Amino acid sequence: MSADPLVRLPSGRHGLSREDVLASQRGRLLLAVVDAVADKGYEAVTITDIVERAGVSRRVFYEQFANKEAGFLAAFELGVDHILNRLGAAVRSLPPEDWRGRIRASLEVYLAALAKEPGFARSLHVEMLRAGPPVLARRATLLTVFAERTRRAYQQARRLDPALPELPDTVFPLLAGGLDQLIREHLRTREARTLPELAGPAIDATLILLGGPSA
Repeated sequence: MSADPLVRLPSGRHGLSREDVLASQRGRLLLAVVDAVADKGYEAVTITDIVERAGVSRRVFYEQFANKEAGFLAAFELGVDHILNRLGAAVRSLPPEDWRGRIRASLEVYLAALAKEPGFARSLHVEMLRAGPPVLARRATLLTVFAERTRRAYQQARRLDPALPELPDTVFPLLAGGLDQLIREHLRTREARTLPELAGPAIDATLILLGGPSA
């Protein structure tokens, strides 16, 4: 018998292994970190806020994480893995030469995923900037990952279509950082559920910078 990592375990005897119990507790803690940070802001959130939401003790929290920063970083990594898997699935069926289609699919899926997880959207694009150096370093790495994904896709498209312009490498981090800022400003003024409204403008701007919107 295995435990759903996001469901609270029943009290008393439940027949689950210690590994199942720890997995369930960790999953609830990760969700609690994201929800608490989204509601109160990273700086204001305490360990007490997190464990009360997760329904576990402080001892259980410290069995899983060294401190709040470590818990936040783990929650962030889980969310990023989920989104990267979604992005991979979105473009897998599209041929390399359809780089415009890949960009459209990636942006649409990314914004839709954030809209469904408003706590994670705020944590990723707003609260990360208020966390410590390890979290900021991971954020910088993630922006580099997104920029590199776009650069590789575009370079592959250029090999198939030499008419596409050669672009300086600085264009790709500019695109990643610009999208990050666009989402952050949207979250400041609007609800996360409306993030898919950014898809059209973001796609148009990206395609223009990378060689024009027409197929």
